[in-house]
Amino acid sequence: MKKPLAVMISTFMTLALVFSLTACAPGKPAETGNSETTKKIGIVQIVEHPSLNTIRESLIEELQAQGFKDGETITIDYQNAQGDQTNLKTIAQKFVSNNYDLIVAIATPSAQAVVSETKDIPILFSACTDPLGSGLVTNMESPGGNVTGTSDAVSAEKIVELAKRISPNIKTIGALYNSSETNSISVVNELKEYAQKNNMTVVDATVTNSSDVQQVVTSLVNKVDALFSPIDNTVASAMPLVTQIANKAQKPVYVGADSMVKDGGLATYGINYKVLGKETGVMAVEILNGKKAGDIPVKTMKDMDIYLNQTTAKAIGINLPDDVLKEAAQIFEN
Repeated sequence: MKKPLAVMISTFMTLALVFSLTACAPGKPAETGNSETTKKIGIVQIVEHPSLNTIRESLIEELQAQGFKDGETITIDYQNAQGDQTNLKTIAQKFVSNNYDLIVAIATPSAQAVVSETKDIPILFSACTDPLGSGLVTNMESPGGNVTGTSDAVSAEKIVELAKRISPNIKTIGALYNSSETNSISVVNELKEYAQKNNMTVVDATVTNSSDVQQVVTSLVNKVDALFSPIDNTVASAMPLVTQIANKAQKPVYVGADSMVKDGGLATYGINYKVLGKETGVMAVEILNGKKAGDIPVKTMKDMDIYLNQTTAKAIGINLPDDVLKEAAQIFEN
């Protein structure tokens, strides 16, 4: 009887050892960490240009500051459509089919593409000048549904009033914009209303893509006293070319964004895109923490600043007034 008992004890000890080693070995339980808790965020941007890049970078910085770090607690998939509507649709469909936890759409065309693809995944837009007119939301205070975001609306009236302080003899303004961008149309309409009340004339100069810019601007500068461009994605991406042509004709270009001034526009009265990106990041954190996108009011930036380009002023023979220089938040010299 002693021998069988010894065999039983030995077998029991062997099984116990095998069980112990199996429990300690890496296996499926190890996969239930980041793979289940990491939030997946898709970021789609219509085109590369400094304002939109600043929003994206500031957004990611704010996420990290609040504990959502790419590669650790979140996974970010950034896609750029390179100004192509077909690319936008493909990217939007990819994000939706991958069932991301949040989609961030930078600029109005990006947001419109994503909104048309899902009513379930939270969507956070940024740099959308006219969310109502663009059909992104029906109510700014209570968006409802799965969409909210930040608006970069600027005042055409304020920009033209600044322009008149710098170039008091302006009577005719050329409005340079992409006629398919609803955000641009709303600002240009405001410009036309202001011009009508103040005995000024607006000359429309529309483009459909960046390849149109050179021909359109070359024709426009001979018809106007100054150029105006809202925060238009097509024009913003071609600002160095716009500046080159306008400077040669000695015509000032007044714009809607600080980055467009940095790229050669003479001046704007606009928002700080780093702040806009941070505010978008704050809203993203709220959504990632469980708040419904539609319960978060759309945020419009209230603080506006003057941005000037001294190099452009010198190139076209304009002396920026001392009072304007003193009020400026930033003066670019490039």
